[in-house]
Amino acid sequence: MARTTARTKTERPQSTSGEQAPNAVWFKPVMFGFMLLGLIWIIVFYVSQNQFPIPSLGSFNILVGFGIMFVGFLMTTRWR
Repeated sequence: MARTTARTKTERPQSTSGEQAPNAVWFKPVMFGFMLLGLIWIIVFYVSQNQFPIPSLGSFNILVGFGIMFVGFLMTTRWR
């Protein structure tokens, strides 16, 4: 008598379209929060005439604002 053995294989369910799981609930608010915070940082810098948010940075406050916005922009590449 021939004996058959069943091989079990652990596989992840795969979607035919290659879709991945959606992001966590907090992802979108944090992403837009970074973008808005960077914009507000730059607006405060211009409106306060270099006195806020950090006076010792001077014009580098613009780079800080754009850096914060860039973090939000990078998050958009991971948004599903």
